[in-house]
Amino acid sequence: MSSVGQGTKGSSQARPANNGNVVKRLQSELMTLMMSPTPGISAFPSDTDITQWNATLAGPTATPYENLTFKLTLSYPSNYPYAPPEVLFKTPIYHPNVDMSGRICLDILKPAGQGKEGAWSAVLNTGSVLLSIQSLLGEPNNASPLNGEAALLWDRDQTEYKKKVLARHQEPAEMEANAA
Repeated sequence: MSSVGQGTKGSSQARPANNGNVVKRLQSELMTLMMSPTPGISAFPSDTDITQWNATLAGPTATPYENLTFKLTLSYPSNYPYAPPEVLFKTPIYHPNVDMSGRICLDILKPAGQGKEGAWSAVLNTGSVLLSIQSLLGEPNNASPLNGEAALLWDRDQTEYKKKVLARHQEPAEMEANAA
């Protein structure tokens, strides 16, 4: 007979990297996303680890990303929500604030106190992060680019920029077919 707290499923002893508060917070965020969905944004945890999520973003209208779909991953640290999740684009994307590895330069994805740009706050959540990334697609921060070529082209030639976006983009179904 086991006593309370000896490694029961979901306890912090059974899952040392995922303390109970992180799990509860992520379960609450999942319920919010399911009960009050935001058009063009969805996110769900993996089947095996609630701290690893997959998300889908629709490109915002009236931008070079309109009618495109993007897959992202979110990885939540053990001290979430006091530290931001790591968010990566899995769909190849051409954007001033996203590098070729899918890393995103966005102030809210940096811990507060990490230089003047760290703007993460524990009041932010998965939905607000994804909404901010979706907004970034149409309003890049060209003063802080990860892709300098994209930043220059964004300012100079939107027609050529859109060509580069379409050349780099793969729909999620295409990505899965190519991986098989």
